[in-house]
Amino acid sequence: MLDAALKSQLKSYLERVTQPFEIIASLDQREASSELLGLLQDIAAMSDKIILKTDGQAERRPSFALNRVGSDMKLSFAAIPLGHEFTSLVLALLWVGGHPPKVEPEVLEQIRGLDGDYSFEVYMSLSCHNCPDVVQALSLMAVQNPRIQTVIIDGGLFQDEVNAREVMAVPSIYLNGQVFGSGRMTVEEIVAKLDSSTAGKDAAKLSAKEAFDVLVVGGGPAGAAAAVYAARKGIRTGIAAERFGGQVNDTLAIENYISVLETDGPKFAMGLEAHVKAYGVDVMNLQRGDSLIPAAEPGGLVEIKMANGGSLKSKTVILSTGARWRNVNVPGEQQYKNKGVAYCPHCDGPLFKGKRVAVIGGGNSGVEAAIDLAGLVAHVTLIEFGEALRADAVLVSKLKSLPNVSIHTQAQTTELTGDGHKLNGLSYTDRATGEARHIELDGVFVQIGLVPNTEWLKGVVELSKHGEIVVDAKGQTSVPGVFAAGDATTVPYKQIIIAAGDGAKSALSAFDYLMRQPAL
Repeated sequence: MLDAALKSQLKSYLERVTQPFEIIASLDQREASSELLGLLQDIAAMSDKIILKTDGQAERRPSFALNRVGSDMKLSFAAIPLGHEFTSLVLALLWVGGHPPKVEPEVLEQIRGLDGDYSFEVYMSLSCHNCPDVVQALSLMAVQNPRIQTVIIDGGLFQDEVNAREVMAVPSIYLNGQVFGSGRMTVEEIVAKLDSSTAGKDAAKLSAKEAFDVLVVGGGPAGAAAAVYAARKGIRTGIAAERFGGQVNDTLAIENYISVLETDGPKFAMGLEAHVKAYGVDVMNLQRGDSLIPAAEPGGLVEIKMANGGSLKSKTVILSTGARWRNVNVPGEQQYKNKGVAYCPHCDGPLFKGKRVAVIGGGNSGVEAAIDLAGLVAHVTLIEFGEALRADAVLVSKLKSLPNVSIHTQAQTTELTGDGHKLNGLSYTDRATGEARHIELDGVFVQIGLVPNTEWLKGVVELSKHGEIVVDAKGQTSVPGVFAAGDATTVPYKQIIIAAGDGAKSALSAFDYLMRQPAL
């Protein structure tokens, strides 16, 4: 089941197992059961501390449960966890086998202290690059707390169940049979959602911190670069990030960051955070800015009020809040979000296997999405507002060569329709003729660009008509001591490498600003 390279890699990991554990497989006559059994036999052969049993009685088959001998862990996989989930499998094996997780001790203490019984079901796909964070978080929680049960379910393997529950986006999390959340979530986010006292504690901790020399708000490539460059100057640096990596986490392949031939978004994001932490920067995750209060006098402190009620102060601030997917803003979009309306074709595409979908957007992202989906679904319709597709010529040529793709230009989307429970179509106006048309669909993927995360700065910091932070050549904003970098600014060409360079520049500018302030 595993090739020689993966076997060698896994065997070296399993040498870290210190406590014996069981793998209990529940199998049937399907080919997938044979594949899973082969994988589990390979794993069991690599360590004398692993016991493989094939008499499991789980309802979902094929599946397997993991349990440390003498314990009562409730962690199982209704999946063959390879692809993006191979790392999740390795970590689960290590944690069940007694290897300590690389998680802050206070987070582990929070998990163990959760009061109540929690039964989680997580629907994922093996091609989803956001799913591993959720899978690993809930696997860890099941290992750490016997009152937490976690089942990881491959939506492609259990399509009937996915259809019955109308799961149309991954990762989708159910808690005790009810929808708990969807999309990428870290273990800290999940624990915070379960522990109602977390927000108040975090707010108090933030407000008690001493003022920074440089405070970075946002943890994408721009924010990470700014934090590293500031910290290297030997000044007190903090970074408050809603999710470290930002939009990079939703990027599948990165092949144009100079000196890195190829990587993926989540891996790149982890590297950003590790680099920042290596310089002793005060990293404050799960924090979102709510308002900015300029310094009362030249050289004074700028204050950032956070969404959880806490407050941070700093001599200089670097805003690197990035951007998010742009909505098409038509009736039905919000109602059917995650019920047929999706934004990540790599994550959610497998859930629409054999179905009819549309992609809104004719730029590179939209055309790439349509090409990827065409290999999975029955038919793809691409909807573009303009007179022609805006993607690179090589992509357009590839798209037009596919037999199961239709292209509609000069098409203005007017509504995403549904039956009250899930999406069933898209209405648009042919801009050339004025004719109203409707397409019956199972899914719509929106790929029309990004919108900056700057609403909270309106009226304080100068913004462009597109909501971008206006900056000069040094990254200075309209507010003294406040700088900005990355996709949230007016700097053209929203690219990772450009954001990182602007982050470094803004940190150097902030340091120059600090040097020129009178001593107080």
